Amino acid sequence: MLITTTPNLEGMRIVCYLNIVYGEVIMATDVGQDFMAGFSNFFGGRSGVYEEALAEARQNAIEEMKKRAEDMGANAIVGVDVDYESHAQMLMVIASGTAVVVESSEKE
Repeated sequence: MLITTTPNLEGMRIVCYLNIVYGEVIMATDVGQDFMAGFSNFFGGRSGVYEEALAEARQNAIEEMKKRAEDMGANAIVGVDVDYESHAQMLMVIASGTAVVVESSEKE
């Protein structure tokens, strides 16, 4: 599965636009993570705990979006965007894009 933030793929031709696909992940943070992140915020620097949680949530959202596109018969997703929201004790990541069918545009 080809996944890109661009609206097209070089050397490929979009032959069918299937639909918009989404992958949503909501992760709860715990008190221990918040406590440790508070130290990072107080002393400066990065919070490795939150960075790991964010990376995991982003990957899970992209994988969920990819599965939905595969279920539609797509072999690529174009125009991918990843949005992040944080509310109280929750982290939400939404990946979206357009599921498409592409084929090589080069003559063989």
